[in-house]
Amino acid sequence: MNIISPKVVKRDSIIKDISLRPNGHRKLQWVSQNMPVLNKLKQEFIATQPLANMTIACCLHLEAKTGYLLQILQAAGANVVACASNPLSTQDDVVAALVDSGITVYAIHGQSEEEYYQFLDYTLDNMPDALIDDGGDVVSILHKERPDQARNIIGGCEETTTGVIRLRAMDKDNTLLFPMMAVNDAYMKYLFDNRYGTGQSVWDGINRSTNLIVAGKTVVVIGYGWCGKGVSMRALGMGAKIIVTEIDPIKANEAIMDGFEVMPMSEAARLGDIFITVTGNINVIRKEHMEVMKDNAMMANAGHFDVEVNKHDLEKLATSITRVRDNIDEYIMADGRKLHLLAEGRLVNLAAGDGHPAEVMDLSFSLQALSLIHVIQNRDKLENKVYNVPEEIDWRVAYLKLEADGVKIDTLTNEQEKYLASWDA
Repeated sequence: MNIISPKVVKRDSIIKDISLRPNGHRKLQWVSQNMPVLNKLKQEFIATQPLANMTIACCLHLEAKTGYLLQILQAAGANVVACASNPLSTQDDVVAALVDSGITVYAIHGQSEEEYYQFLDYTLDNMPDALIDDGGDVVSILHKERPDQARNIIGGCEETTTGVIRLRAMDKDNTLLFPMMAVNDAYMKYLFDNRYGTGQSVWDGINRSTNLIVAGKTVVVIGYGWCGKGVSMRALGMGAKIIVTEIDPIKANEAIMDGFEVMPMSEAARLGDIFITVTGNINVIRKEHMEVMKDNAMMANAGHFDVEVNKHDLEKLATSITRVRDNIDEYIMADGRKLHLLAEGRLVNLAAGDGHPAEVMDLSFSLQALSLIHVIQNRDKLENKVYNVPEEIDWRVAYLKLEADGVKIDTLTNEQEKYLASWDA
């Protein structure tokens, strides 16, 4: 251990078992073959070393695709240190492979809540120059518990809707101590990752866990943002009847025109066979809903934190709780009804599956890498605010993806550009 201040100690990696690394390397190799945009950027970064002499802290879901992002940052010259943003999404073999490749990691699948926050602290003890966050916990701890350290952070990027909501609240209150890039709000992130990635991976997690048919069932999608749109689209493709609940009148109208029923949760609770929360908010399924749900109703969460289904209410209503299948807990109500909670109410696509497809995360993680470099290279120009990803980065990732797929598109002629730029044409 190297003491770097009287109070801060850099610790070696804390993982389950380094001997798991061969399978982790195989997983990383597989996803790398299906992430062509990152591969192009990797070759550029190896040559230019844009993160040389930088320590980058990452709090992310530690599975293969995210692991490859960490290796890309390492190839760009960074000293990378990471911890898990979700105890159940950590893949111990991938973590072992990352440590084997020289990345410092503090993460064990199924770690306790105490260990979760302890590992966050260990990550920050490495005194990072910049960060990538997933949900906002690193930023929160820096501001609440380590403000002096926060003032020395160059900046960072946020991956999720939930995290961006927290950041924008901090920005509004003028409490941010360093600039943050809202990667989640980039077009090449939410149009693909949130919609197609979440849409596919949520159902992958549910189907793996339940091994039950979706066709003919009533699926209640709680929240019709881009994640909710993707979940609903895939449910429709599998033959389900979809009900959407919303608080936003515009999104509610959109769901109606997409062909779905819209109603309050108080009504939908009585009708659903499968409930999927995608709001980023707290207690969207709670006691009054659980009291009227059908026998054998299933609840799954696709929001970042395990707060959307009120587990405290569920436990109070239950006369018994049994783990009936991997990632399925059965709660028996006083009247004999059985309600099922998937993946302990955590992100079902990662806690009960492998997360988003590699091709989709290729886009999001390319945005992450380029945005982080942008923040670092423009440190003297950025204020302590939340920034949208610059259009040129969004477009660059889009063009790189088309190039990787062998797709060409049109460009404007000089005449067309002049016409669009004129008001009296």
